[in-house]
Amino acid sequence: MTKLRDAIVVGGGVAGLAAATALAGAGASVTLLERRPYIGGRAYSYDHPALDETIDSQHVVLGCCTNILDLCQQAGMADTIRWYDELVFIEPNGRRSPLRSSGLPAPAHQAVSFLRASMLSLRDKAGIATGLARFLRGYPAHDTESFANWLRRTGQTERAIRHFWEPVVVGALNDSFDRCSVKYAGKVFHESFLRSPEAGRLGIPAAPLSDFFTPVAEFARRQGVDVKLKSGVDRIDQTADGRWRILAGAEGHTADAVVLATDFKQTKTLLASLPSASDNPDLSTTDFDQFIPAPITTIHLWYDRDVTQLDHAVLLDTRIQWVFTKSRIRRWPAERGCYLELVISASWAELNMNREEILSSALQEFETFFPAAKQAKLLKSGILKEARATFSVTPGLDSFRPQQATQWPGLYLAGDWTATEWPSTMEGAVRSGRLAAGALMGDTTRFMSPETPATGLMSWLSKSP
Repeated sequence: MTKLRDAIVVGGGVAGLAAATALAGAGASVTLLERRPYIGGRAYSYDHPALDETIDSQHVVLGCCTNILDLCQQAGMADTIRWYDELVFIEPNGRRSPLRSSGLPAPAHQAVSFLRASMLSLRDKAGIATGLARFLRGYPAHDTESFANWLRRTGQTERAIRHFWEPVVVGALNDSFDRCSVKYAGKVFHESFLRSPEAGRLGIPAAPLSDFFTPVAEFARRQGVDVKLKSGVDRIDQTADGRWRILAGAEGHTADAVVLATDFKQTKTLLASLPSASDNPDLSTTDFDQFIPAPITTIHLWYDRDVTQLDHAVLLDTRIQWVFTKSRIRRWPAERGCYLELVISASWAELNMNREEILSSALQEFETFFPAAKQAKLLKSGILKEARATFSVTPGLDSFRPQQATQWPGLYLAGDWTATEWPSTMEGAVRSGRLAAGALMGDTTRFMSPETPATGLMSWLSKSP
């Protein structure tokens, strides 16, 4: 495929945009087909007609997310990310434990604030420190052990689990301990708490997600990508001369190569019609069935005044893992009021609850952390349930995550669910698109950004898994 003339990317989510921009930048003529009327895939926002507001499910990045940050830089949108060097944990009694970097070298850059954290006892901290030490040199190369088993094996206290391990893992991997492997939980802690202060910085998009990713689509168009919205693909097949034919409604497209940047459900459907699909052990129906979608529920609240005095916070001992004060993140003027998003990760229970039940419970819990909300006027509220927000990194899943190159010459896969060595994140999606583009061009790592370098003592302690 080194003499690639043209390519079709199916799917205008983060993975598809990454693949399309990489290929176009390498000189290919690229057509991107997206079935929705907007780009971004699961990282999207929409105008809520009843609320007269634009809402989304908040996504974040870390400093270690080098590929999506590079894509943002290329698209000229890096300054639309707000960066934070402090993570505040709040207990229901209002007591706060901020974790922030100090002048100490990694991995001890957060040690001072960690030792002062009132949310944990000395015994809790000793257990956590011992556990984190296991991730100093990296994280497991294999994903067969559950994080629940690791917690038992390392003797973590009940309070350490509730006030440290649980909010981080459930918030980052969107599932329970028994359905998350140590490999990916370890990756979260190694990258965000140990590797370097820069790697663990928290970045929050300061615009609704569809607006946030619009510059990437514009960047793709400037490179010559033909972006076609409302172009759902019904079927793919090969022509007699080895080119690929795509049927999207009444339109047909042909190209030397195709990148399927679709979710695992749609990918399974499109591949099922191809010859010999059942003979490929990496792409069998059984393998696709191993992927489990995990839900996120967000509660959106608009008050007449600021009730948190914080841009974001982690809430402990509650169903709500995180609160984002989006009006502060987006720098709204005070007279515009306060817009909050409460995030419930792994929200299996909420899928079966109605709006009133979710809102009532969330407000009651939220007010225990921020009593000022009781005196403020709640102007309006909304609930957003995303049943397929992410996929669960269950123990053993790596053996079912396919490589980007397939058994069919000229056909490649992208999507955060493919083999990226990352969990279900925007960074994983960008990596998958770039890996697919690289595999198509004959050099898998051609478009990949370098990892965030380890600093301090971690520069010689840290190693690849």
